[in-house]
Amino acid sequence: MFDNLIESKRKRSRSFVQSLTSLVVHGALIFAAITVTKGAAEAVAERVIDTTMMFIKPPEPPPPPPQETPPDVVVSQNPPPKGFQTVVPPKDIPTEIPPVDMNQKPFDPKDFSGKGVEGGVFKGVEGATGPVNVEEAVYTAVELDDPARPISQPSPRYPPVLQSAGIAGRVELQYIVDTTGRAEPGSIKIINSTHKAFEEPAKETVLKSTFKPARFRGQPVRQLVQQAMSFKIGG
Repeated sequence: MFDNLIESKRKRSRSFVQSLTSLVVHGALIFAAITVTKGAAEAVAERVIDTTMMFIKPPEPPPPPPQETPPDVVVSQNPPPKGFQTVVPPKDIPTEIPPVDMNQKPFDPKDFSGKGVEGGVFKGVEGATGPVNVEEAVYTAVELDDPARPISQPSPRYPPVLQSAGIAGRVELQYIVDTTGRAEPGSIKIINSTHKAFEEPAKETVLKSTFKPARFRGQPVRQLVQQAMSFKIGG
């Protein structure tokens, strides 16, 4: 019976020590937590929060594209009549095939339908009396009523080196005579030459020449011309 009483006292003493130790430990932990938290709070309080707001101007929209002005429509006050063309037989039958001109106005079979007014064109206007525009087209001699003819043409300049060496030569040219009777500079082409030195004097001669313009149905027109120019010693 006494043994049981003694054992009970020992348990109460051990429980008191443990409680005291736990109290001290918890107190220390709470103190440490308060200290650390207080320092962090002070550091946060000392921070300066920058609340400056910046407004960025948005980029300006690109300017609208310029409006294209439609070209003026030119309406002829006196258009050509609606009709057809007739084939005129050549006065002189050529013995050679004429060269092909890629710049020549294309042949339109509708202009030779036989319907409408003679001398008109398929795209003409019924009842109109205006002239048919043929100045821009390029014709060959066989297509014309009156082919171009030279009025004046100077003698070609003989290259001094070839002349002193006694070398003769020949140049074949092709060019367009315009409605004023002059050769178009950009149309001059050398078809064949016996020597390069003869080519430039031949071109100079053509540009200095004057012609009677070719005519088609009473109107002056452009004509494709081929010419052979000879360089002879003493000639």
